[in-house]
Parts: sequence; structure tokens; C-alpha cells
Amino acid sequence: MKKADIRIRDPFILLDNGVYYMYGTTNLKDGLDAKNIFSVYISKDLEEFDGPYVIFDGAKERFWATQDYWAAEVWKYNGKYYLFGSFKSENHRRATQILISDSPIGPFKAFSDNAITPAKWECLDGTLWIEKDVPYMVFCHEWTQCKDGEILAVELSKDLCEMVGTPFLLFKASDNPYVTSIHADGYSGKVTDGPFLFNEKGKIKLIWSSFCEGKYSILEATADSIKGPWTHYKSRFDFDGGHAMVFTDLNGQKYVSLHSPNTAMQERATFIPYESTK
Repeated sequence: MKKADIRIRDPFILLDNGVYYMYGTTNLKDGLDAKNIFSVYISKDLEEFDGPYVIFDGAKERFWATQDYWAAEVWKYNGKYYLFGSFKSENHRRATQILISDSPIGPFKAFSDNAITPAKWECLDGTLWIEKDVPYMVFCHEWTQCKDGEILAVELSKDLCEMVGTPFLLFKASDNPYVTSIHADGYSGKVTDGPFLFNEKGKIKLIWSSFCEGKYSILEATADSIKGPWTHYKSRFDFDGGHAMVFTDLNGQKYVSLHSPNTAMQERATFIPYESTK
């Protein structure tokens, strides 16, 4: 399949042994209904892809979540592959749980009984961050519950199967002055989506998504440590698209991966050369 023919949200690229693996919200039908499957697309050049190949089927695994399998990220860590995914069911709040596999193409299995995020919160978009050999999960407390969306972090055990301590706040959506409120499905508030962290010029760069002047956008924040404090910046892009991450290709070029436009049925993976902040 050509990249332009693949409908995907939240595209996450893992480069492993010379092969690109594209994860995300992949089993989309009508609207944002992603059912209960995660899949992967595989490429050698980021233009032609094979797949989709199912890497986790919640129904077959008798997994607790029955809907909204969103924003899969796969990280290689200590010789294993870890899938951070957002999940939901009718009797369970939206949450991030971590799955494990010996291969980037699965099969992935749950290796803990419960989601990582707090049981009473609506949460999504967990991502991995390692600082001074300590693993953290950075995630969103969803705006539909707290109105002013939050991005938090929590230390993980060395095997990534459980929280160590309690989550701590990095910042709220309103801390970035460029964020504007949205009104959707009976909710009103400011969104936090899709955090992703990387090192840039001795700082931690955190990119995340929200709405700015009616467009889904990628915001930026920097800090010296996961504990902050965080300095906020506007989006460097002026089109409607987001939930981004940054990867380095086989030639050493950094790219931003995101979906655009943020319109149901039209979303496509978009890769844009990334330039460091001047």
C-alpha cells in the first residue's frame, strides 16, 4: 500500500534493524471508532507499506477493553518491545496499559492485570521517557473529565509493569497561552493530546497537541528535567494536524510524524523534516 492510501491517526514510527514499523490508531472504521485491534504497517522507504498486520486482538486475548484502541506506540527497551496503548470499555474508564512482545510485529500480550493510569481518571496517550536510567510514563488526564486537560508523569518499575509512587503534574493545557477551548459532544474545555519527549540541545523537548484558533496543532515545551519547570511555545505548523512524534530515518534525518488533516475519514500519515529550534 502507498502511504497516501492508509487511513491512520497518531502515526508512530519505530526504526528497527533497517525496517520502519508504523503504529498508531489503525483499525478505524466510521468516525473515530477503532474497535479492539492494533495493527502495524511495515516499510523500507516510508512510502510503500505492507500490511496491516494484526499485533494485538483484544477479543481473542479476552482483554478488558472492548473499544477505542487508540494511539499505539511501540518502544524497544532492554531487548523487549513495549506497546503503550489507550483503551476503553463501557464499564472501564479510558486508560493506558502497556503490552509486551519479543518482536515489533507481535504478538503483544498484557503483562500486568491492570492499566497503568489511575483507575478513577479518564486518561490516554501514554508515552515512554527515560531520564537518568529511570523510566517514566508521560500521559494525559483527559479534558473531558478535568476540563483543563493535564499532562502528567509517573515513575515506572524497571520492568515497566507498574507505577512507582504517584503521578505528578507537568502542566495544564491553559499553561500554553496559544491554546483555545473547544466544544464537542457536550463537553467544553482545553485539550491535551499525544505527548512525546526527546532531547534537544541539552534540554528536554516535549511536543503535544491541542486546538489553537480552531486547528488541531502541535505545541512545544522545554525543560531541564521531567520535573520542570516548563517553558511553552506555539506550533511551528499552521495546518490542521497533530498527535506527533519525532524519529530519525536511515540517513540520519529527523522527521516529525503526525496525522493530517484532523478530519474523520481523511487522516493520513505525514512526515515533515524536523529542524531544531534556533
